[in-house]
Amino acid sequence: MVVKKVTVLDYGSGNLRSAERALARVGADVTVTADYETAMEADGLVVPGVGAFAACMAGLRAVRGERIVARRLSAGRPVLGICVGMQILFETGVEHGVTTEGCGEWPGTVERLEAPVLPHMGWNTVKAPAETALFAGLDAATRFYFVHSYGVRSWELHPGPGFDDPLVTWAEHGVPFVAAVENGPLAATQFHPEKSGDAGAQLLVNWLGTIA
Repeated sequence: MVVKKVTVLDYGSGNLRSAERALARVGADVTVTADYETAMEADGLVVPGVGAFAACMAGLRAVRGERIVARRLSAGRPVLGICVGMQILFETGVEHGVTTEGCGEWPGTVERLEAPVLPHMGWNTVKAPAETALFAGLDAATRFYFVHSYGVRSWELHPGPGFDDPLVTWAEHGVPFVAAVENGPLAATQFHPEKSGDAGAQLLVNWLGTIA
């Protein structure tokens, strides 16, 4: 088995060491850095994220992270976003009345969930499409660990003829929301695979398996 070199992008947000340890445990050669060239040259790039959408975008731009993501994707190089690292891949985030421009890799708005209890914190099941690679080998009762109050409540990207529809996985807390996306070289999860025990480890193994 070829060991995959993975960079966890350090832009001042996210469970960097937890992500590093989780990836290392499943066999990746992991580097945590904000270095542009290292991030560009890695076999896979992980973009973590916790906290506010606006703060994460400011940190990402400070290390040219949005350019790294865009350039990698234009070259078909794998990227995995986690939690707010998934949210910032969308066009817009709205928090506390403040609208912030995201990376714009997918259309859509990150907004507050409508639920009797927020944040959505703890274990929850997801509904993955049959063709999924990320959730291969995991049954419908598998639970993943979530910590968030905001999410994407509608999926707006519908490619035309000749393009495959992204695979969208859903979960529910008060309302349905996007729990994961698989879109060619770009994948993302709203939950934390690095905090999701054996299920999260299997998902990371599956993601590494998609890296050529």
